[in-house]
Formats: sequence, structure tokens, C-alpha cells
Amino acid sequence: MSFLAELRRRNVIRMAGLYLVGAWLITQVSSTVLPMFDAPAWLPRSIVILLAIGFVPALVFAWIFELTPQGLKRDAEVKPEESIAPQTGRRMDRMIIAVLICALVYFAFDKFVLAPRREVADVAVASAAASAAASATKKSIAVLPFVNMSGDARNDYFSDGITEEILNALAQIPDLKVAARTSAFAFKGKDQDLRKVGEILDVASVLEGSVQRAGDDVRITAQLIDTHTGFHLWSEKDDRKLANIFAVEDEISKSIAD
Repeated sequence: MSFLAELRRRNVIRMAGLYLVGAWLITQVSSTVLPMFDAPAWLPRSIVILLAIGFVPALVFAWIFELTPQGLKRDAEVKPEESIAPQTGRRMDRMIIAVLICALVYFAFDKFVLAPRREVADVAVASAAASAAASATKKSIAVLPFVNMSGDARNDYFSDGITEEILNALAQIPDLKVAARTSAFAFKGKDQDLRKVGEILDVASVLEGSVQRAGDDVRITAQLIDTHTGFHLWSEKDDRKLANIFAVEDEISKSIAD
């Protein structure tokens, strides 16, 4: 008797088919059901690994043992006239057909019922994530160096000081993303579209302004711009006496931050 014929006689080939179809069905069902119960990610992987490991032992078991009316016996101990391997094989054929039908039913159920629901859930999750990301992006700002309009380059220290104080005040606000000083000061002296600035710095709004000084009088103008539309969101002008530079910087930066 050839080896292939012996495999058929001992129902090893049928066992392989039954095992593979059953393993596929178990894998598909577990990958769908387990996430519904918040099962850890390693559990479905473990099931697949265990099923893969169990394949060879199942074939070896089918080769060595035979199911008889008296229970499991070693194949070598069963006389040919007492063997019911053909009947067992027919039962296994019916089992394979039953499992295949279950697999087809599950496949159809997954494709036409579960898959659309998963797509709707995925879209909802993606929409929520996009909304959250958009909301987070709205809470972001860059403070560009205030322009010295006093006609005297020696007053740059004051306009830069105002800018840094405002940056520091805004950085104290919870949940507000503030572009770094180095990134914002890279635009000093550059007349660039604020929408482009917002894209480069990845912020939703830009604060820009100017400082004018005449003697002890200081005028500070600040404007908040929406980088998506380029429109003004807020603007304020403040006139002060330059009695104390640091006090003026503190007051102006706090007013703008508020």
C-alpha cells in the first residue's frame, strides 16, 4: 500500500482538511468577537499561534490512533476486519462540509453585515479624531517680532522685549500651543503672507504688532490674525508713558494675553 493510500485510509488527509477549515473559522470569529470585549491585542495572535502549533500534532494523532466502538486505539492494534475507518471518514466528510457551510455563512455575514458597521464606526472614529485635531490646532499661536516704527533702530530692543514678554505670557496659558521664539523671530523684517507663516509654523493664529515711540510716549498696536482666512480676529492699541520700560512691557503683554 502506498504512503498516500495509507494517509487516506487513516483519515489523515481528512483530518488536515477539517483542522484547517476549523482553524480558519476560529481565527475569523475570534478576530471579530474578541475586540468587542476589549480583549488584549495579544490574545487573537496567541490563538493563531496555538492553532498553527497544533496542526502537526493533530496529523500525528490521526496517523497513530483510530477511533473504534471501544474508543481510541493504536492503529497497529486494530485488525483490518474490525476497522471502522471508512465510516469515520464519511463522518469526517460530513463534518468538513458542515464547517465549510458555517465558514461561508460567517463570510457572508461579515461581508454584508459586520463590514458596513465597521466602516461606519471607522468613519465616526476618524471624524472624531479629525475634529479633535482641528480643535487642538485652533489653540495655537505664533507671536511675530513687533515692528519698530519709531524711525530709530536703537529702539529695536524695546519692540523685541515686548514680543518676548508676550510670548512668555501666552506660554503660561494651559492648552495653548505657542510657536518657539527662534521660529517666530526667523520672520523678523520679512513682509510675508500670514497665511503662509501659519502654514510654516503650523499655527491657527498669528499675533503681530508695532511699537512707536516719541520721547516718553509709547504706542503699541497688536493684531490677531486667523492664518486660515487672513482676517483679523482682534486688534488693540495702547498708549503709555515710558516711565518704566519693564513695567510697560509687563502691562502690555498681560493685556494682550488676556
